This record gives sequence, C-alpha cells and structure tokens, in this order.
Amino acid sequence: MEKMLEEAFEVEDQEALMNEMMNKYGQDILRLVYSYVNNKEVAEDLTQDIFVKFYKSLHTFKGKSKLKTWLWRIAINHSKDFLKSWYNKHVIIAEDNTDIKTMKEMVADVIIQKEADDQLVSALMTLPIKYREVIYLFYYEELLIKEIAVLTEVSMNTVKTRLRRAKEILEERLEDQ
Repeated sequence: MEKMLEEAFEVEDQEALMNEMMNKYGQDILRLVYSYVNNKEVAEDLTQDIFVKFYKSLHTFKGKSKLKTWLWRIAINHSKDFLKSWYNKHVIIAEDNTDIKTMKEMVADVIIQKEADDQLVSALMTLPIKYREVIYLFYYEELLIKEIAVLTEVSMNTVKTRLRRAKEILEERLEDQ
C-alpha cells in the first residue's frame, strides 16, 4: 500500500490509490463513523465526505504514519467535527424503519445470541464517545493500544484506563438489563 502511495505521487495516478483505499477500508471507516453518529444514513454521508477530504488532502500526506492511520485520523476528526456542528445539534434526522424481517430464525441459539449481541450494541452505543471509540478500535478493529493512542491523540495509559472504565460501565448496564 505504501509503495502504491509513492507510485501514485510519481505517476500521479491518485484515482487508483483512492479506489484501493475505498475498497480496502470503506466498510471499516463506515463502521467507525457509525460508532460516533449512531445513524446509518449520516454515517454513509460522512464516509463519503471523509474519502473526498482524503483525496483532496493526499498532497499533504507527509508519510510520518501509515496511510491507514492517516485516513483513520481524518475519519475520527471529521466525525467529531460533525458531532459538534450546528447541523447535528439542530436538525432532527428521521429514522428509516423500513427493515422488515421476512425470515424467522429457526434455531433458539441463534435468537439468543442475536439478542445478546443487540443488548451489547445498545449498551455500547450509550457509552460516551471517549469510551466507545477505544472499545471499537480495540475489539472491532483489533488495533493495538499504542495505535489507539496515536489515533485518539491521548497517552497509552489513558487508552488503558478508558478501556477498563468502558468495560465496567458496559458490565453494569448489561447486568441491569
């Protein structure tokens, strides 16, 4: 990937790099953004904005970190900016409740697991963002604590504390349900 970046700047084939980044990290970025905004449509819009911003900013990439880390930093910052925006605070977005289940689950274990997963996701989405982001990055994206510290711009000890505290809060909330 990094080699492709160098070649993209040499041959000015930034579109190929952009396509590869979107194919490789598009879903990951979408899930990350969704963990911030908790709305699928908004997450999709923000993900598009993030890749546009990424494309327009390619010339500023200095290579001090991996390209993936840089893209994630853009995504995190863009998501946080959205949450602070006037639009987010004053515009109410209608939820799309058109998803209708057409197939019944046949196996009790699958239903029980799904309910447990839903409870976990619900509890996770109620966490404050500082806890939600470290949980997401650590467990879903399987990033190292050091990488999370770089992405979130906090110390490794802060990441560890947030992970521990997030687990405690989740445990309390899941016990209450």
